[in-house]
Amino acid sequence: MQPLIRAEGLTKIVQSGDEPLSILENVTFDVEPGAAVAIVGASGSGKTTLLGLLAGLDRPTAGDVVIDGTTLSSLSEDARAALRARLLGFVFQSFQLLPALTALENVMLPLELANAADATTRARTWLDRVGLGKRTGHYPRQLSGGEQQRVAIARAFVGEPKLLMADEPTGNLDGATGVEIAELMFRLNREHGTTLVLVTHDVNLASRCVRRLSLSAGRLVGDERANATVPA
Repeated sequence: MQPLIRAEGLTKIVQSGDEPLSILENVTFDVEPGAAVAIVGASGSGKTTLLGLLAGLDRPTAGDVVIDGTTLSSLSEDARAALRARLLGFVFQSFQLLPALTALENVMLPLELANAADATTRARTWLDRVGLGKRTGHYPRQLSGGEQQRVAIARAFVGEPKLLMADEPTGNLDGATGVEIAELMFRLNREHGTTLVLVTHDVNLASRCVRRLSLSAGRLVGDERANATVPA
């Protein structure tokens, strides 16, 4: 089976004053379709940088990313954006909802950008699926943190992406709400076969993934699967 994601020798170096600062160094791994993978590590270990490179939001200093058979370095900025729109959904710690749009309008947005004719129907269906069918007309400021994250998850899944990337999706939520949001993501992962890659500090959330990639000082130092540990 061809991996959905292949990271090949990913290295990211930035200038810090007069000195180069290595954020990621020679990170290599594959992710198979339908997997749920956690990227873990201390603050500053390079987790969010890695997620940005995997999504094509940033370019590596060296190495490359292949998503669904397409090498990101071969694409222009516009082509990478088109690939993200076609294949990827995103969930962020800070929700990233547009405050001037209702829950329904926030979920409709990616469909409208793709000129989907049935945007309203599909958005309503997904808000129903995340338990917010009666909150479609509410604005983000009228929703709790957990409800806002449910809207964000509906928005991420409404385009039926092959890949969902989540950056600390429960980081701004209380414990009970975080558990509910995690359960929702993993249920949708199972039901739709969507590959899930998430950055998290939450040990319980990471333990629910079939695989855990550990970063330390920009290096991949562990690749732990549900029933076995594979040295990096």
